[in-house]
Amino acid sequence: MTKTKQNETQTTDRTTDRTADQAVTLVIGGNGKTGRKVAEKLTAQGRPVRIGSRSGEPAFDWNEPGTWLPALEGVDRVYVTYYPDLAFPGAPEQVGAFAEVAVAAGARRLVLLSGRGEESAQLSEEKLKASGADWTVVRASWFNQNFDESFFLEPVLAGVIALPTADAVEAFVDTGDIADVVVAALTDDRHIGRTYELSGPRLMSFADVAAELSKVTGREIAYVPVSDEAYRAELREHGLPEDFAELFTLILDGRNAHLVHGVEEVLGRAPRDFADFAREAAATGVWDAPSS
Repeated sequence: MTKTKQNETQTTDRTTDRTADQAVTLVIGGNGKTGRKVAEKLTAQGRPVRIGSRSGEPAFDWNEPGTWLPALEGVDRVYVTYYPDLAFPGAPEQVGAFAEVAVAAGARRLVLLSGRGEESAQLSEEKLKASGADWTVVRASWFNQNFDESFFLEPVLAGVIALPTADAVEAFVDTGDIADVVVAALTDDRHIGRTYELSGPRLMSFADVAAELSKVTGREIAYVPVSDEAYRAELREHGLPEDFAELFTLILDGRNAHLVHGVEEVLGRAPRDFADFAREAAATGVWDAPSS
């Protein structure tokens, strides 16, 4: 799954505009957890980047197809992330339609962020491939950064992570590793036509995650298993789609309860461990207990 890709607003809407003879990379969701890092890494390499977002210039909105072509002007490659998630109804049709528009506009290299072990996400993969693009698919599991940038940040601050995951395990992956793989796929022809599955270096339960977070924050953060029904009620209370509850079935049935090696395959190094992420995130103060 593409794991709660809520947009952040920590980069400008257009990192670098088009130069005279150099085509632009469109990074859809370029203010989000993976897109922001992809944009930063491409820019550091001197590659022009355009941020695809509703606040971008020009604006890009998945639900407004009229915004797609203007955002693709002068673009020859695209990092495709879909909001809210490829598992949601209508995603394959929108991704397929966009891919066709992109290829017709001259953007042949498309790199799609997909979900590991997620059949509904694979429908979007097939739609993108059918466009005739030079494609790469990057399948990721749950992000480390879900705990400090969105989704699970509030529960961590409250000291209680209540989820319907029982004692199931997940190979949490770092968005920095995802971004490095995506940049390689966007810039190196050897990755055309390849599908890479990414994970972190170890399997962890949410109780394990809570223990790591407790260690680096110096306060108790507990994992509390709850029923699916109770979690859906909490989503409704916070105005969030109940479809998010469906994503936890991917953890509960064990389909991703094993490590994969896409990071090593593409980058020639081991993926980042959750403990290293947690230690660095804690140092920023993001999990400091709110003052009373």
